[in-house]
Amino acid sequence: MKTVLIVVAGGTASGKTTVVEKINERLNSKDVQVIRFDDYYKDLSNLPMEDRARVNFDHPDSLDNDLMVEQLEELLKGNTIEKPLYDFKTHTRKVETETIKPSKVIIVEGILSLYDKRVRDLANIKIFVECDDDIRFIRRLRRDMTERGRSLDSVISQYLGTVKPMYYEFIKPTKRYADIIIPNDNNHEVAVDIVMAKVKEIINRKEENK
Repeated sequence: MKTVLIVVAGGTASGKTTVVEKINERLNSKDVQVIRFDDYYKDLSNLPMEDRARVNFDHPDSLDNDLMVEQLEELLKGNTIEKPLYDFKTHTRKVETETIKPSKVIIVEGILSLYDKRVRDLANIKIFVECDDDIRFIRRLRRDMTERGRSLDSVISQYLGTVKPMYYEFIKPTKRYADIIIPNDNNHEVAVDIVMAKVKEIINRKEENK
């Protein structure tokens, strides 16, 4: 099977997931696998809970990039993988895994998904989703408090201490590697149309070269 690998990056709560869902809607769902880069955070079960909370989750070193690259390569070879699952409430890797089968289109989504050159080299389409800082912070605040059980003070402290500075140091600079930059403050249908046209072009080209 010839696979199209799409990598979607951008700051926290920039709208990456929404963009991925839009792309997914346009494709036949059975032909698409979505991989959340967040599930590749390193397991912190060896640390006390208070130490886990102090880990900088917006730094590239917090992610198991080697495992991500290894599993992406396996998928592109046509092999099934057991993807890790991450528990954000405990900052640990879950015992259970998620079975991911090879498919025509694989979408990788995460804040630092364009940081590692090995991932970029595997990608057919690289996307960066941009959004106003204030909007991203409000979205992050709502999400972390409702979905991840965080307190208001902890979210604000983490955002100012690591999330915002790491965005400007490590995440935003990866925008230069993107083939397409999507401004998520407004409607992004045109950008998604462009992505879809490119996906179809790549699939057709690979089919012709069989």
